[in-house]
Amino acid sequence: MKNVLILSASPRKQGNSDILCDEFKKGAIESGNSAEKIYLYDNNISFCRACYACFKTGKCVIQDDMSEILEKISKADVLVIATPTYFLTMNGMLKTVIDRFLPKWQDLGGHDVYLIITGHDGKKGLELVELELKTIFVHLGNTVKKTIWGEGVWQKGEVVSTKAMAEAYETGKNL
Repeated sequence: MKNVLILSASPRKQGNSDILCDEFKKGAIESGNSAEKIYLYDNNISFCRACYACFKTGKCVIQDDMSEILEKISKADVLVIATPTYFLTMNGMLKTVIDRFLPKWQDLGGHDVYLIITGHDGKKGLELVELELKTIFVHLGNTVKKTIWGEGVWQKGEVVSTKAMAEAYETGKNL
């Protein structure tokens, strides 16, 4: 049994990337894994202040929900990182969360990572997001196993009729 943590950076509950998170989670649970989805927009997460106090203490000086999220990340076996594409890159919420990895970056390796990337472009227009996220998570010491592409979707729910739905479910089921 694997401990799966899903970080959904969708600003819309039941938006396209969030729907794919739910499909991944459903597959993971059906195959006997534990899975939790954190809807990032439900959390109080401030921007990194670059004070670097965390280098001395291992803790961030900002008192918000990020410390709990970092604990959950460090305990997970599998991370699922989901974001819509905004102007060819990950959205601001996910970038803010990644910036806040700083206090625990040394403890955030050793995971199998799955990426869920959605956007109105085809795969070619979404690839920069994959490159950014792969680079970040590999440098933290993780293995990026797969990217699930929710391509050609923009309006809320459009992903339901795409092959990405089955792919998210099957990937979760076959961890």
